[in-house]
Amino acid sequence: IFLKSGWFRRAKLRAEEDSAAKASQCVAGMDEEYDVIVCGTGLKECILSGLLSVNGKKVLHLDRNPFYGGDCASLNITNLWQKFRPGTEPPKELGANRDWNVDLIPKFIMASGDLVKILLKTKVSRYLEWKSCEGSYVYQFQEAGLFSQAKYIHKVPATAGDGLKSPLMGILEKPRFINFAQFIMGWEDDKPSTHQEIDPRRHTMAQVYQKFGLQEGTVDFIGHAVALKSNDSYMNQACGPTIQACKLYLNSVMQYGGSPFIYPMYGLGGLPEGFSRLAAIHRGTYMLNKPVDGFVYGEDGKVCGVKSGDEVAKCKMVICDPSYAEPTRTQVVGQVIRAICILGKPIPETMNQDGKPALSCQIILPQKQLKRKNDIYVMMVSWAHQIAAKDKYVAIVSTVVETSNAEKEIEPALNLLGPILQKFVQISEMRVPVADGTKDGVFVSASYDPCSHFEDASIEVLRMWKTITGEDLDLTVLPNEEED
Repeated sequence: IFLKSGWFRRAKLRAEEDSAAKASQCVAGMDEEYDVIVCGTGLKECILSGLLSVNGKKVLHLDRNPFYGGDCASLNITNLWQKFRPGTEPPKELGANRDWNVDLIPKFIMASGDLVKILLKTKVSRYLEWKSCEGSYVYQFQEAGLFSQAKYIHKVPATAGDGLKSPLMGILEKPRFINFAQFIMGWEDDKPSTHQEIDPRRHTMAQVYQKFGLQEGTVDFIGHAVALKSNDSYMNQACGPTIQACKLYLNSVMQYGGSPFIYPMYGLGGLPEGFSRLAAIHRGTYMLNKPVDGFVYGEDGKVCGVKSGDEVAKCKMVICDPSYAEPTRTQVVGQVIRAICILGKPIPETMNQDGKPALSCQIILPQKQLKRKNDIYVMMVSWAHQIAAKDKYVAIVSTVVETSNAEKEIEPALNLLGPILQKFVQISEMRVPVADGTKDGVFVSASYDPCSHFEDASIEVLRMWKTITGEDLDLTVLPNEEED
């Protein structure tokens, strides 16, 4: 149901709700007082805006840009060129604007993850159509043999059957991997009998791997391509969170088969737009193309308004991304490089379940394979997702910058892509808030990391929700709610 909701049904919902949404835009303005003012229409801000509106809060949502999405926006081909190559025009052979929705932040959605639960709980899933990712791969160089060529990427084994066929493991290692996978699927937090004498708070993940006798190469792809850890620091930490991450991956694979990831048609920009619609239906007010010139504070030091030119909108709290906050509210913890690559063919050696070239895929290059500190991620989607012109593909490479030559760092990933028609590179700061916002009522989200899924962002949203409201967000979805 979640993947196959029809176009007509979504169009009908939009038509029914657009009048209510538009009405809410016309009855309020900067001269009113709001419970919450949200600055920036990135995904995290839009989720919180929608949730707070549903919760009865009066919300004003501002963005300096003329489009929704902020850093999570999906751009047409003209806007992509204006952003990265101002003053130039895209080649005519790339087609019309209506054919392109290129993501600025490359992310898939875990099929059983928290973001899907939020989408189902809020019914924002009704506005979106989805496709399952056709393959998940891990980079592990294997030298050419007498009857085989050198191989760089391998399909991530996610089931016992995959494990038996995987070239990532030798014949003696495969039974050990299958035992580990069965242990993960059988794990239940509240049933110690399923833990096989593993204490999730006391034992490290390195000790768990040792218990099952797993070899270094197997540990590498489990940690980075299944648990989706970006570096090896998790190895010496309590194993509970990593076991849960592995179980989430395997449960997500079981949802639709082949891959744990799904992706919205027409690009990720549809996600913030969907939550914006949710807020507008519940009387939230949106203003695009609205500059934010600063926050206003009362004598008690708490935020009481947001300035835009000569106007001040009054409020009780502010939620914003780092670009709207005063510089002292965040600290830089690193840089991310993202390379958007337009391709004329699928990435070589990536296949779907039918053995045909994959129309979408993820590739993870574990840090150890490249003698780095952080993984490199490749996400590819295509014309089949309505984000590119017919027979065109978009691959985005991302990682944490470790040296003064960031583009050199991502060369191993770029070399996997085949011929690149166009490439756009952006290096941006990773900022995190220095306080939780409870002291003065300004709640700042973190910048997006380079990983290829939204789980960390979803966890941050749930954490911010609890900080703001004092309560956990109930993600329980009743059967009749899921059918709706």
